[in-house]
Amino acid sequence: MHSSWRVLVLIVVAVVVVLLANTYADAQCSMCRAALTSTTNARFIRNFNIGVLVLLAPPVAIFCSIFIVLRKYRAADERGSTQIEKEV
Repeated sequence: MHSSWRVLVLIVVAVVVVLLANTYADAQCSMCRAALTSTTNARFIRNFNIGVLVLLAPPVAIFCSIFIVLRKYRAADERGSTQIEKEV
């Protein structure tokens, strides 16, 4: 029960921080930004930003998948060790 409150508070704090930090964020490094400021084609710049975000999706998905699998195996291992302790 205590753990669920902790997670809820963490999520609320994260949402508040995201809402309060409403600065405009581009998905560009400084070199890409310098190269794109020389062009006046707004559609190209927008599509470039979307492309960078799309390229970010696979590494995030892989990291989250690994984290979920490790957490699942850790929980299964903890349940297994408590069953062994009860049998002894």
